[in-house]
Amino acid sequence: MKSELIKIITAQVCLHATMAGMRMATPLLALRDGYSAGSIGILLALFAIMQVFLAIPSGRFADKYGLKRPIWIAVAMSSVGALLAFIWPIFSVLCVSALLTGGATGAASIALQRHVGRSAQNVTELRQVFSWLSIGPAFSNFLGPLGAGLCIDYSGFQSAFIFMTLLPLLSLWFISSIKNLPPQEVSAETQNLRVWDLLKNKNLRQLLIVNWFLSSCWDVHTFMVPVIGHEYGISASATGAVLGSFAITAALIRFLLPWFASRTTERIVITISMLGTGFFLAIYPWMYNAWQMGMCSAVLGIFLGAVQPMVMSALHQMTPEERHGEALGLRLMAINASSVAMPMLFGVLGVWMGVGSVFWLVAAYVTIGSHFAWTLKAHKNHE
Repeated sequence: MKSELIKIITAQVCLHATMAGMRMATPLLALRDGYSAGSIGILLALFAIMQVFLAIPSGRFADKYGLKRPIWIAVAMSSVGALLAFIWPIFSVLCVSALLTGGATGAASIALQRHVGRSAQNVTELRQVFSWLSIGPAFSNFLGPLGAGLCIDYSGFQSAFIFMTLLPLLSLWFISSIKNLPPQEVSAETQNLRVWDLLKNKNLRQLLIVNWFLSSCWDVHTFMVPVIGHEYGISASATGAVLGSFAITAALIRFLLPWFASRTTERIVITISMLGTGFFLAIYPWMYNAWQMGMCSAVLGIFLGAVQPMVMSALHQMTPEERHGEALGLRLMAINASSVAMPMLFGVLGVWMGVGSVFWLVAAYVTIGSHFAWTLKAHKNHE
């Protein structure tokens, strides 16, 4: 299981780092070409919009075909998306690249999460494997932006796009030796259920609300850091390092989570994370240089990095095993629907109210939303 998990994590890193690098490189290129913060918000929203439409079909596809076929398709989409940006580095093509690389990452994540979740034998192992798996996106959010930033500073945008074209292809090598798990038998009653029937579960509805609050915090950080960096005259590599500091601490806390898995609960970790996130988002507007922004980003990485494994563990406990793919798709659709709308909203609010007001608004509602996390209950069906 350990060697297989390492391969899965590495394959995930290759795919996710491509999207993370594109999410940094494409806004910087658009800003250089004179596009406004509102246009940048639209561009960043497109990384999520394809995931909104593909999430539930991808979940059903993974439930039916397992791991490998979804990954092959995701690799093709991701590489083509980055290659298009290399060939035609204009705003309209960057939008297409955002759609393809974002959709690929979402489809791949559902298949990988479903495979890992089905491999766990009990609740403690479920928390542990998702803690390890969540290290992949955290490291990707460091590798992608920093690698893209270095390429941009020393060789230009096109070298960054070539780097991100080749990166997803490595995933195929790591996935090739992993065997699909036996398909889960589906009863006639379950087969006729719609995905929306999952929302009859009150705890699942509550979990999705909590996940949305925290996802929007991640979005405001990702969107505002390049904008602030551009306003303050910070270089592309320094901006990538600020985002990278967030990614590093998010990865470090996830290294520790497997040790805490048997000593805590989803409810406690998520509630503390929401309260801490609210506080540090509230003080972020007073971070005026790359060092201060990097330190604040690092602390936010600790709080937000601890959340996803606990959300994934709770989700797998709340839903039937034969519908894990659908439940993962529903979660991905919900958070990416937010990621489509929120960057555009952040862009408008940033122009109208100022950057600081955006941080304070998000800080307020994530703090208030911690009530939903505190009352959350996960059903331990795996034990």
